[in-house]
Amino acid sequence: MNALPATAMSLGLAGCEVCGLVSRPLAGTAPHCPRCGEALHFRRPASIERCWALVIAALILYLPANLLPVLTTYTPLGSQTDTIMQGVVELWSPTSWPLAIVVFVASITIPLGKLIALAYLLITVQRGSLTSTRQRVRLYRMVKFIGRWSMLDVFVDTFVVALVQLKPLMWMAPGPGVMFFAAVVVVTMVAVNCFDPRLIWDLPQKECNA
Repeated sequence: MNALPATAMSLGLAGCEVCGLVSRPLAGTAPHCPRCGEALHFRRPASIERCWALVIAALILYLPANLLPVLTTYTPLGSQTDTIMQGVVELWSPTSWPLAIVVFVASITIPLGKLIALAYLLITVQRGSLTSTRQRVRLYRMVKFIGRWSMLDVFVDTFVVALVQLKPLMWMAPGPGVMFFAAVVVVTMVAVNCFDPRLIWDLPQKECNA
């Protein structure tokens, strides 16, 4: 059987998530970081349960975020509402197609991809997968890194609404879909932070020592 490196938990060591100090908590006492006083945990409490709850909540919010209008344009002739996908279609032209691709990737592909990636990590951790541990850690780091770019559509709507205010000829206002989309981004970012990547290594280490 291939031997895996010992984990900090198997050696009785805990890393502080605030200052990064690795220490050995004293038995029989409430573990706290000796440098900054933060409470120490070998693994984040209820990490899987909290992350699953947030992933499901984000998935529920993802539907109205894409079905409801994110932008409403008012003119003397009437009003027009656009969803995220309708905005991508309208941007698709010989001069604006790169922006359409950026909005599609940042506003539709990335949030959905983050949810799929988090679900994959949670399922493999709960099933005790012994394979692709390094690849799953890289996937987690990538999901955490690209999460900030999911707010691009909200930023675009904000700038457009702020710039196009030519009342009474034409003006724009954000639609209800923006609030749901912003909620999806925030909830997924919290879900990523709730997931403890150290769980990926736990079962392989236990199996190796068995």
